[in-house]
Amino acid sequence: MSTADLARRMQKYRESGAKQALIGLSDIDGVLRGKFVDLHKLESLMEKGGGFCDCVFGWDVNDQLYDNGRYTGWHTGFPDADYRLITATERVIPDRNVPYFLGEFVGQGGTEHALCPRSLLRRTVERLADHGLTVKAGFEYEFFVFNEDPETVRAKQYRDLRPLTPGNFGYSVLRTATKAEMFTGLMDYCREFGFPLEGLHCETGPGVWEGAFEIAEGLEAADRATLFKTFAKAYFQQRSKLATFMAKWSMAYPGQSGHFHFSLYDKNGNNVLAADKSGRLSHTTKSALGGLVTYVPQFLSMLAPTINSYTRLVRGAWAPTAATWGIENRTAAFRVITGSADRQHIENRVGGADANPYLVAAATLGAVLLGITEKIDPGEPVEGNAYELEGSLDEALCFESSLRDSARRFDASSAARAFFGDEFVSHFVGTRLWEASERDRNIDDWQLSRYLEII
Repeated sequence: MSTADLARRMQKYRESGAKQALIGLSDIDGVLRGKFVDLHKLESLMEKGGGFCDCVFGWDVNDQLYDNGRYTGWHTGFPDADYRLITATERVIPDRNVPYFLGEFVGQGGTEHALCPRSLLRRTVERLADHGLTVKAGFEYEFFVFNEDPETVRAKQYRDLRPLTPGNFGYSVLRTATKAEMFTGLMDYCREFGFPLEGLHCETGPGVWEGAFEIAEGLEAADRATLFKTFAKAYFQQRSKLATFMAKWSMAYPGQSGHFHFSLYDKNGNNVLAADKSGRLSHTTKSALGGLVTYVPQFLSMLAPTINSYTRLVRGAWAPTAATWGIENRTAAFRVITGSADRQHIENRVGGADANPYLVAAATLGAVLLGITEKIDPGEPVEGNAYELEGSLDEALCFESSLRDSARRFDASSAARAFFGDEFVSHFVGTRLWEASERDRNIDDWQLSRYLEII
């Protein structure tokens, strides 16, 4: 940003009456870490960048330090990690007149930061661009809303929680009409904040909602999802409610997904995932599916990153258990959604609501790019119930049933190390093995107390 542009921007803030800004950066779990800064500090950050304690890469979602960290720890003294604010992410917090910016961590000397989730996705999108492809994408999230707040859930030890509404009532007009002020209020809030929802409805389960985002460029789509996971929770907590994006908070109900829809466009603006005139899938679509089928089982821990994730990825629970694909088939991991040239796209149904949106998108698009460059054949589509194929599938296509095994598979993946880099893979694997170890030494209520509010 030029000096003149920066001066104009700061003058605009002062004229609007803004006195401070809020900044946020994603940690490895997708949790936004940040702070309020006054306008003088904001101007300095926008001009020169800043430093943020690198402990955010050295601790877990409960701020407990990893005992296996190499990047940072007591042995490094927890220095600052450089970061830059991304001016294109500028938003204003609704009803607060407070500018908001996302940032990216930067390596020494201005190099790429090996562990920054946002820059990992940006590099993946740039690699697709090198092949003449741009990404349009949108997330959709299922999440539960409770008549609780952060204090009451702790006082109750996460038991006997009161959902916002009772019973199983998916797509309920009665529930949405009764809670219309809250539903339309959330949609207004998201629109004003710059991450608009195209739809919001009740899903099956007491107090469970589903929100789908408008389509955006690949990196912007992940920005919107990341902001939504934090600020939707803020929206509800300001109203003495509590929302959770856990993959599954109760075994009595289906899990909460974080599906990723995407399409790819060439330099002429054509959707390369569109079918030909006879309705047949394009070669690019088949190769993209081949990459997903081949590599998502290896990258699974990026899409299912918590202990709790694997309670969702079970047979018959509306979540996939293996890397299958189908046309308009919701039992498959990867669903081809047919339609007009602009509408046809692929839905990755593997990711849970608990996953880091940047890593979900990076894993998905990385697998897609590998499939396209390697011209991988995806095999035949699934027709009917994909769960019935479990016993006959190649073991390489089946998902691991635990975080520990999934992390070890990621660790051993030569494709993951070549695409995402050794430093990222080794660090991420270490953080997931830490999560597994923490679970090993805690009782069952640990999953709720660890993830219900934060993830």
